[in-house]
Amino acid sequence: FSFRKLWAFTGPGFLMSIAYLDPGNIESDLQSGAVAGFKLLWVLMLATIIGLLLQRLAARLGVVTGLHLAEVCNRQYQKAPRIILWLMVELAIIGSDMQEVIGSAIAINLLSVGKIPLWGGVLITIADTFVFLFLDKYGLRKLEAFFGFLITIMALTFGYEYITVKPDQKKLLQGLFIPYCQDCGTPQLEQAVGIVGAVIMPHNMYLHSALVKSRQVNRANKREVQEANKYFFIESCIALFVSFIINIFVVTVFAEAFFEKTNADVNAVCVNTSSPHSALFPNNNETLEVDIYKGGVVLGCYFGPAALYIWAIGILAAGQSSTMTGTYSGQFVMEGFLNLRWSRFARVLLTRSIAITPTLLVAIFQDVEHLTGMNDFLNVLMSLQLPFALIPVLTFTSLPSVMNDFANGL
Repeated sequence: FSFRKLWAFTGPGFLMSIAYLDPGNIESDLQSGAVAGFKLLWVLMLATIIGLLLQRLAARLGVVTGLHLAEVCNRQYQKAPRIILWLMVELAIIGSDMQEVIGSAIAINLLSVGKIPLWGGVLITIADTFVFLFLDKYGLRKLEAFFGFLITIMALTFGYEYITVKPDQKKLLQGLFIPYCQDCGTPQLEQAVGIVGAVIMPHNMYLHSALVKSRQVNRANKREVQEANKYFFIESCIALFVSFIINIFVVTVFAEAFFEKTNADVNAVCVNTSSPHSALFPNNNETLEVDIYKGGVVLGCYFGPAALYIWAIGILAAGQSSTMTGTYSGQFVMEGFLNLRWSRFARVLLTRSIAITPTLLVAIFQDVEHLTGMNDFLNVLMSLQLPFALIPVLTFTSLPSVMNDFANGL
């Protein structure tokens, strides 16, 4: 084992792990904490472990064959299934981009104390395109460092909320290691399914299989291929462990502070602190329902304005970082399935335009409730798209004709 070699292979796994920290994930985390307390932490852990195993297979495919998943699909499938797969993955990429736009718009609205309306935040996210393209010119290692910086911001901001709220450590450990959900009903089951859809993203397997190609590996040398597989797996373990810890921060903060709270409880606290957002919570005994926007507001009411702004910075970092996931995935998928090479600028512009249009319409003509409600719908969409990535990656990694001596065997 060599730390120098691990450092040389470090990067693709952290870029891939961003998909485990996008605004859709954060919303799923906070809702599962508010609805089920600590009881669904084991679902989050299992989903992350399954995600790690699938990412390992995707990375192995890229390292062993020198082709990413979309390119292998192009070679192995007939035209009809190839086009269907491409359309399904594109749908997942657009859905992911919409979540990034929604998260960034809400974060900008919170940070500006409502002075920048939601539709204004949506328009500002167009600038992501140019920022990303500007960074991309400086090389992949610089880009990897930048997104490492954004992950660090998320760890610090959500870690601050965790330290401020001080969740019960015993309940946390029980939730992680006891796969049981006492007194759970339909809402808790829906959250459990939502966690899986938010964590395991279909287009992320296409992305990871392509990112590993950025490192030079002599595929004629079996030992070098084994070594690359080993270090990419170690790096993926570290990256997903970091993302898992950040997700735990969010779940446990809302499980500790807001589980079984009513609208009246929160309304009373917000009124006492003279929060301008008190009207969000009607004075009734219905169970509190939270989303990314309300989550920041209730944190501000209970733990001071600093908690609200730090939460918003974390959401903004999550939204900005997940831009890369959709952009790179879209490029690799289009090139692989269609043999169509577009400039990155044109590719980003197309995806972002498709993502922004419905989001902008909802932001202008509806309210924040409908905007954040789109995140729940998009998490369900991700769940429905999963087979279109799972079946190819599981199939190809088990075929000796594709993987040679590195076939899965299961």
